[in-house]
Amino acid sequence: MEEILDLLRQNARLSVEDISSMTKKTPTEVAAIIKKLEDDGVILKYAAIVNPEKDKVAKDKVLAEIQIQVQPQREHGFDAIADRIYRFPQVRSLYLMSGGYDLKVVIEGDNLREVAMFVSEKLSTLDGVRSTKTSFILKKYKENDIVYVEDERDRREGVQA
Repeated sequence: MEEILDLLRQNARLSVEDISSMTKKTPTEVAAIIKKLEDDGVILKYAAIVNPEKDKVAKDKVLAEIQIQVQPQREHGFDAIADRIYRFPQVRSLYLMSGGYDLKVVIEGDNLREVAMFVSEKLSTLDGVRSTKTSFILKKYKENDIVYVEDERDRREGVQA
């Protein structure tokens, strides 16, 4: 299972036949394993990874990382407040963190004002939110093992006479 999962992580467009030849399993076995991974919720989704610098719509979006300190709820801990936060359509990612803050949220908006209004009117007003700290993401270099920048530098060494 893990071998097939690793192959799909690298390239979700591999066919059952390709995976079969790479793993020395029959196509029927591979198809059954993939179906089980999907049914068990191990594989949640197949998606295209798009370079935001080359996608006109994504390029104009504003991304922000927000560090949130919250008051955990009795018997629910951080889960109840996290549930309320990740349901907002602006939220792209949400993590429970250790250290100086409790939750890290990555949100997306059409402009700076939209992001600021989301933080001040939606996020900061939630019961249990004690403080927020917002940083704007200026450029993605690498995310989830995907490098977004093209290396166009001339790497030739200079020659001295």
